[in-house]
Amino acid sequence: MNNLENKREKFLRIFANVPENIRRNIIAVVDEKTYTWNTAFLEIKDNTKLGKKILKTLGDTGII
Repeated sequence: MNNLENKREKFLRIFANVPENIRRNIIAVVDEKTYTWNTAFLEIKDNTKLGKKILKTLGDTGII
């Protein structure tokens, strides 16, 4: 399993434990756009190109 897939699995585990009221908070900025837990989840779950960029940002900032 590669590093990106490890980050993806880790994010999905963390997301499952984030309270609903916090999921609207911004957790990443990619290409000058902000992403909340919810929007990041959708992109990462669907394994999109944007989701991969969000994962990289989250890894670089130490969130995951």
